[in-house]
Amino acid sequence: MVTPPGRAAAGSATVRTVLGDIPPADLGVCDAHDHLFLRSPRLPGRELDSPASAAGELAAFHAAGGRSVVQWTPHGMGRRAERLPGLARAAGVHVVAATGLHQAVHYPPKTLDRLRTHGLAELFVRELTEGVGTSGVRAGLIKVAGGYHGLDAHARWTMTAAAEAHHATGAPIAVHLELGTAPLDVLDLLCADSAVPPHKVILGHLNRHPDLTVHRQAAEAGAYLAFDGPSRAHHATDWRMPDAVSALVDAGFGDRLLLGGDTTTAEARSVDGGPGMPHLLRRVSPRLRIAVGEEPVRQILTVNPGRAFGVEWPC
Repeated sequence: MVTPPGRAAAGSATVRTVLGDIPPADLGVCDAHDHLFLRSPRLPGRELDSPASAAGELAAFHAAGGRSVVQWTPHGMGRRAERLPGLARAAGVHVVAATGLHQAVHYPPKTLDRLRTHGLAELFVRELTEGVGTSGVRAGLIKVAGGYHGLDAHARWTMTAAAEAHHATGAPIAVHLELGTAPLDVLDLLCADSAVPPHKVILGHLNRHPDLTVHRQAAEAGAYLAFDGPSRAHHATDWRMPDAVSALVDAGFGDRLLLGGDTTTAEARSVDGGPGMPHLLRRVSPRLRIAVGEEPVRQILTVNPGRAFGVEWPC
């Protein structure tokens, strides 16, 4: 088990960015789920690994009005943590990095064997409190992943480790839901079985499975719901997203919602001809304003991210 260090003073929640901890209100307009760097054997030849392209994408996002990006790229998937501070400074955009582990298919078996031997929760805590490798960059969230309509042994292992790391640090746990499925199974494991407070869980990709009843159940449980991925890779249900967001806002859950771009491939970047990060502010946000009005969209983009990613970090 990981022993929790001492806590910061009550009420002093901050968001841990790659340049240091900041007040939640300083995030500004936030892309709550995206990627500047990403590499996986599942995406051969489509990697996000160009610092120049990452810089261009951040600059384009800033020009569109964006002020912060939460990168959900976890351990072992080409985070390029050492590059993130320079990119954040140059663009004038706050960047939050992640620790965590994705589905098993994204890693060589030897990597997973090593992590089982050396302790996954300890790795997460170290990257949250000390830094990623030798970069000095501390992660601000834990990213894990579920399976399609269920949780396999790998998902249960990683989520259990994430829960342990949360209890040691207070860090939020962001969850890749495979095609938007199994959010209630995730909440059962993390919250009911592992005692993670629901408001410290962020459920991603709910737009990919637009089951409004399940969305409401997850919101009623107290989790944050992320609607993300309006890119070439995940477009099939984009047209349903305004209806899902509107239903949740009408039901009184506007304070539980987040928006993100989830750019996962090179061709999806705006600097390479795709929608990219600016699409969230140029096209998605205006469409949502038609559905729910100005104030709910402002809250989703500028208030909710600070609450979702703000943490009373250990001293």
